[in-house]
Amino acid sequence: MTTPQETASSAAAAPSSAVEQRLAELGLTLPEVAAPVAAYVPAVISGNHVYTSGQLPFIDGKLEATGKVSAGTEGTSDESTVSPEDAKAYAAVCAVNALAAVKSVIGDLDRITRIVKVVGFVSSDPSFTGQPGVINGASELLGRVLGDAGQHARSAVGVSVLPLDSPVEVELIAEFS
Repeated sequence: MTTPQETASSAAAAPSSAVEQRLAELGLTLPEVAAPVAAYVPAVISGNHVYTSGQLPFIDGKLEATGKVSAGTEGTSDESTVSPEDAKAYAAVCAVNALAAVKSVIGDLDRITRIVKVVGFVSSDPSFTGQPGVINGASELLGRVLGDAGQHARSAVGVSVLPLDSPVEVELIAEFS
């Protein structure tokens, strides 16, 4: 089985910006923007900010895992579970997908001056309380790729279920010039 990090790099294209070059150095490329699964668009511009819709950890157009995030020590759920470590990697995939959504409306990721806010949702076993650690996957990826501009305010929220039974979902607000 491949890891989320390995499979996230499958949609290859030559890096066209410094941000995409840093992604490439991490073995990642921007995917095509995921088609909306309901009545919304992947990202909108308001003033000098881009607001992304919630991004699921699609890799090559499909979810690699579904279910609730669980450390395996809580609850007695018969549902499929995802480890916190895997969920953290999927949160990073969500962040890459969010960057693709940003690029789709501003054209060049080098225009990003700051990631203002990240909101992460973790489909959690009722006793799981490690949501901040899971969403660190997105936050750490943004910091590695954007440097100081990737430092942001954040919320990490545990929820009972996410669309398509995804284990994690991430949205962000990016400021650009």
